[in-house]
Amino acid sequence: MQEIMEFVQNHLILSLAWVVLLVLVIFTTFKGLFSKVKLIGRGEATHLINKENAVVVDVRGRDDFRRGHISGALQVSSDEIKKGNFTELEKYKSQPIIVVCATGQSAGDAAAQLTAAGFEKVTVLKEGISGWSSENLPLVRGK
Repeated sequence: MQEIMEFVQNHLILSLAWVVLLVLVIFTTFKGLFSKVKLIGRGEATHLINKENAVVVDVRGRDDFRRGHISGALQVSSDEIKKGNFTELEKYKSQPIIVVCATGQSAGDAAAQLTAAGFEKVTVLKEGISGWSSENLPLVRGK
């Protein structure tokens, strides 16, 4: 115990950084456990799209969307969802919704917003479009 205290005193910044990282890992873990939005892989996403008529909502910018998106995806920016401007999605409230972004990191906020707005089955594609394309799954270009 004496050695630990001596280490902390000699390396205060390193010790504080370690504590902060530990708290962030614990926070992120608990946030994921209690979130109403589920993260899904590419296999489950293709199942939802093909078998359960899931709607893919791509929250990337228009230019990124044109460079490549999942077939049938609707482009609605994260900002529009945050503002509550998603009237074109209202008719899909009871269908499965898969929210997609570039890497799977920013889609969670949009998905949480849709869940709060009453959408019943909202999920986020793990690793986003980058993961989708890394598996050589099809992307539509243009539009």
